[in-house]
Amino acid sequence: MSGDGQLVFSRAEYQDRLRAVRREMAARHIDLLIVDETEHLAYLAGWHASGSRYHGCLVPADGDPVMVFRRLDEPAFLERSWLRERVCFADTEDPVEAMARTITARGWAAARIGVETDSHYLTVQAYEALRCALPRATLVPFATILRELRLRKSPHEIAYLRQAAEIADQAMREAIAAVSEGVSERAAAIVASSAFLRLGADTGRTGPITAGRRSGTLHGLLGDHLLTRGDLLHMELVPSVNGYSARLMRPTVIGPPSSEQAETAAQLIEIQDEQIADMKPGAVARDVDRVCRARVLGAGLRESYDNFTGYTLGYYGATHPPRTSDFTRAFLPTAEWVLEPGMVFHMYTGARGMAFSETVLVGDGGAERLTRLERRLFTR
Repeated sequence: MSGDGQLVFSRAEYQDRLRAVRREMAARHIDLLIVDETEHLAYLAGWHASGSRYHGCLVPADGDPVMVFRRLDEPAFLERSWLRERVCFADTEDPVEAMARTITARGWAAARIGVETDSHYLTVQAYEALRCALPRATLVPFATILRELRLRKSPHEIAYLRQAAEIADQAMREAIAAVSEGVSERAAAIVASSAFLRLGADTGRTGPITAGRRSGTLHGLLGDHLLTRGDLLHMELVPSVNGYSARLMRPTVIGPPSSEQAETAAQLIEIQDEQIADMKPGAVARDVDRVCRARVLGAGLRESYDNFTGYTLGYYGATHPPRTSDFTRAFLPTAEWVLEPGMVFHMYTGARGMAFSETVLVGDGGAERLTRLERRLFTR
């Protein structure tokens, strides 16, 4: 076992997670589970590597889980994981063959084996290779289960999200202060990225920053546009702490805002404030979604509203992201799921080139904004 000082969570928390997974395995009569999604490796083992080479964790119905991974990554595994059972393969070996060989050597070749059929890393090729290498095994789908187990955050997970939210707030303040007429949108990214690293974020990856005609391109790439009077600067900052990402959007106008810009910002803020106030345990997601979607459309701020109004926040694996957003739970007109205490979401809305968003925790008594930056249209 590694020293507790290296662990992101306590051993007890990892063991609780393992027990929860084993309850789901037992309900499906699964003897062995292959976990290979990086987010879930972090959740169960406390460690994952790049997805450049296939690797995973073998979780038996009882006994110690076994990690199978590149030998090159062994020092990092020993530093970060609470697990110790491992099989390392050389770069000259086929990773899927190494996984199958380990399963056979440990007596699981004829077992009912759960596989994450929704994993970003269990490609069709890898799945077929496993199936061919284990002809006596029964492969059982284990999709969505770990994603849903991760929805309700523990106090320690929420603490990391709070820290990330504080970084987002401060980095946004500094980035806004750094821009003015004649300055490139890149200047905001430089300041925000530097603030991330100074304040303890995992990386300097800022998130989307766009300006001018591209301010409404919420997933646009950073450019070199020089800010001019009347421009809107869009910033979405996404710092993470131990992989747990908070998110924050604020618009900034260069020079005095037009009457339309000021009115649009005021309406969006009022609508989203009402939506966040409705994020209480037991609320149905479609009803929470309607508060924002219907009012934005009703006010004529947008002609259509095709995107989510919010989605799950949590662990993203900042250095090796398989995906940059988690839609395990998302706010849509058709969403029938129910909000529960401990869930955390990125709630966002936008119109006419500007967007506002918050990191929101559903608590026992209602919603809490973890991002606390003043909600207004900033001017420079």
